[in-house]
Amino acid sequence: MFILTTISDLIRISPEDFSKFSAVAIEDNINEKYANKVIQKIGLCISFYDLLESSDGLIGHGSGVVNVNVKFRMIVFRPFKGEIMLGKIASATEHGIKIGVEFFNDILIPPDLLLEGAKFDYADQVWTWDSEDGSTFYFDVGEIVRFRVETEEWHDQIPNAPDLGDGPALERKPAYSIIGSMQMAGLGPIAWW
Repeated sequence: MFILTTISDLIRISPEDFSKFSAVAIEDNINEKYANKVIQKIGLCISFYDLLESSDGLIGHGSGVVNVNVKFRMIVFRPFKGEIMLGKIASATEHGIKIGVEFFNDILIPPDLLLEGAKFDYADQVWTWDSEDGSTFYFDVGEIVRFRVETEEWHDQIPNAPDLGDGPALERKPAYSIIGSMQMAGLGPIAWW
């Protein structure tokens, strides 16, 4: 679920950070730049892990900003295909079940990856599943579920165009999302098992 990724970058340290130790100033600026951001094909950056290398700082002309080339490792959220995870049902629509973990909410379980026989109840806005013995089980919002990671989707984020009011607004897709499944025994709401 979490991996360490090595990144090389140019970090800018402003004069306000000169009172800090160099390593602390570098760490603060790396966290500010990367924490809670998605890097395409890498994952969701969680936090700075450690500093591997840093160059001598070069002062920028006129601004007083110090530029430092660094190589560091970040803790990144990127579950592997086939990993079994726990999450909480955030919402349900006819398009599937939306699941969130504590810090990531772009997980979708589409209808074709739910247990066989699952159907959407439009009146209650929940998914249900009828077992072989005739019992009906509900995928209630807020319930803890176990699911399997099937695929990931990456969407390049383009800037928003100005709203001219002459057409429908484009739907923005999340930069990183996960498609999961609940088709095996043991998956679904943990209260069932």
